[in-house]
Amino acid sequence: MESTQHPADTGGAPSADGQSSSLVLHINGVMHTLTVDHRTTVLDLLRERLGLTGAKKGCDHGQCGACTVLVDGRRANSCLLPAVAQDGRQITTVEGLAEGERLHPLQQAFLERDALQCGYCTPGQICSAVGMLAEAADGFPSHVTPPAADPAAPVELTDDEIRERMSGNLCRCGAYPRIVEAVREAAS
Repeated sequence: MESTQHPADTGGAPSADGQSSSLVLHINGVMHTLTVDHRTTVLDLLRERLGLTGAKKGCDHGQCGACTVLVDGRRANSCLLPAVAQDGRQITTVEGLAEGERLHPLQQAFLERDALQCGYCTPGQICSAVGMLAEAADGFPSHVTPPAADPAAPVELTDDEIRERMSGNLCRCGAYPRIVEAVREAAS
């Protein structure tokens, strides 16, 4: 079995063949000790080896956001991340946001606001929104944040601010107005 909940310090040690390395990833709160090919992305590892299919492979070029996950609390396009470069990191997927049967507030808001149509982009949208809310709370400015805004204060999440911060996540169905509503609701 390739997953374990026992601590291990592999240090990203390469295998004898030089084509793979052992690493430890903490995914949705569970420690996994894995040996992965150096070409494996986090997205492929999640979907094909661990059965976590929430993150989707859309463009496979980091342009659509369907594969967005949280790495150490920051949003990232998992299709661009080499798994071996994430040794020791905390990765959260949409499957790891809920607490048991209780949905994360953003998951609940997306359902209540009907902020989806086909649902393909929804896991990436939700993970991106979780990361975006944390960035705004920490005072990280965006392109539309007023220049006079206090960098030590949380950023006010206007609709324009939400749209700008979520612009890296595309929805082919056009559910954007409802997505903005859901993020605004969860932020309040």
